[in-house]
Amino acid sequence: MAWVLDASHSSITFAVRHMMISKVRGSFSGFAVDASFEPAALEKGSVTGTIDVATIATGDAGRDGHLKGDDFFGVEKFPQMTFKSTGAKKLSDGHYTLEGTLTIKGVSKPVAFDVEAEGPAKDPWGNSRVGFTLKGKLNREDFGLTWNQALEAGGVLVGKEVELAAEIQLIQK
Repeated sequence: MAWVLDASHSSITFAVRHMMISKVRGSFSGFAVDASFEPAALEKGSVTGTIDVATIATGDAGRDGHLKGDDFFGVEKFPQMTFKSTGAKKLSDGHYTLEGTLTIKGVSKPVAFDVEAEGPAKDPWGNSRVGFTLKGKLNREDFGLTWNQALEAGGVLVGKEVELAAEIQLIQK
């Protein structure tokens, strides 16, 4: 069965170390998800996600502009990030590992996300809905996002590890 994104009840966020002492958090407001699965057999389904990189927001317009530029995402040449699932493994009831290929800035690499699945449930209008919480980590340099600056006291300005999180709600087509 086919499922579509309920964007008003979904979010994609990230966090990365700044100066090795704190984390900067951000989000993407433009994204789409297309999925096909049976709720009782999620491991047999498929999912494709697309993020409009230009919708990045960290709460600082200057930083957001830098992230959109060629030092990081290069949104003029690479306007989207994509994820295509290659499989899912059931760990226990409601818990899975979702594996797939993530493409950022023209570089494709395998990734895995921890997934907590909820539902299905009927909304007040009779629609069937499911919800997913995804968490994962990646090394941004693996995807060509290598800009950094050494700090006088040691370390670097931007951490390599990026924590990703998503709250995704889908509606059955």
